[in-house]
Amino acid sequence: MPLLEVQNLKKYFATQKAVDDISFSVNKGSIFGLLGPNGAGKTTLIRMITGIFYPDEGQILFDGKKFDPLNDVVHIGYMPEERGLYKKMKIGEQAVYLAQLKGLKKSEAMAKIKEWFIKFEMQSWWTKKVEDLSKGMSQKLQFVTTVLHEPKLIILDEPFSGLDPVNSNLIKEEIFKLAQRGSTILFSTHRMEQVEEICDHIILVNKGKKILDGTVKGVKHEFKENLFSIGFEEIPASLNANPPFEMVGTRDHQYIVKIKDGFKPNDVLNYFLQQEVKIVSFNEILPSLSDIFIKLVEGTPLTRQFQAITV
Repeated sequence: MPLLEVQNLKKYFATQKAVDDISFSVNKGSIFGLLGPNGAGKTTLIRMITGIFYPDEGQILFDGKKFDPLNDVVHIGYMPEERGLYKKMKIGEQAVYLAQLKGLKKSEAMAKIKEWFIKFEMQSWWTKKVEDLSKGMSQKLQFVTTVLHEPKLIILDEPFSGLDPVNSNLIKEEIFKLAQRGSTILFSTHRMEQVEEICDHIILVNKGKKILDGTVKGVKHEFKENLFSIGFEEIPASLNANPPFEMVGTRDHQYIVKIKDGFKPNDVLNYFLQQEVKIVSFNEILPSLSDIFIKLVEGTPLTRQFQAITV
């Protein structure tokens, strides 16, 4: 059952269509990726989902009912890309204050904050001010204050910005744990490799419109182009006429090929076996989300990256 349903949302600023008839649903306990280039409409969508903006048309359903910003926002944790912390306020006091705004009693807030601060090795930060923190340190604090009240929906906008690999991995592990405990994650980022690793389902928006919607695995298979890498013990000196593939590129002891229409992978294997060429590997190349993103937004063929490595 979806926790969040967005139905035909539209938002205009003067003559600009920031969000143009977008619909999608986010299932409970899932990690959902909201992707798109700068200016695509992602932030406007998030601000409508959190009640900061009201849609001009369409509606939002939260936990099966029409979204009520006054009452439902307490069940949402939002970590914006821009820092939303008070620079002059001490970190411990700020964490308690933000937790109380989300409905936690002070004693309950203190207990949860100490638990998270120990987990993230932040115990010594209690009396520091936000302005004294590095970008990565403030990012960890903002993550903690976002999830502290155990919201049903957690919205993370570029959560790994400014983090080193160790702390990025720490945050990533906590995202998985939160989803396993029943929280629903809406994850917005430009870093496609993290989306592939973290998200169950994605949508891609561009110029205010949704242009892609599906599971990560399903999307990658939808956009595959019959590309294969073939590894050889020795690169063939020449090829017989009429191969069942088109040569895309070569690297090391590998061919990158595209199987022609009407042929199958076994036809390629048989072609080389008949030439008594020893094959050591044969793998299908699925496009990365970054490849798909560029193809849909810029119209760049997926094979270009492999043509570029031809030697």
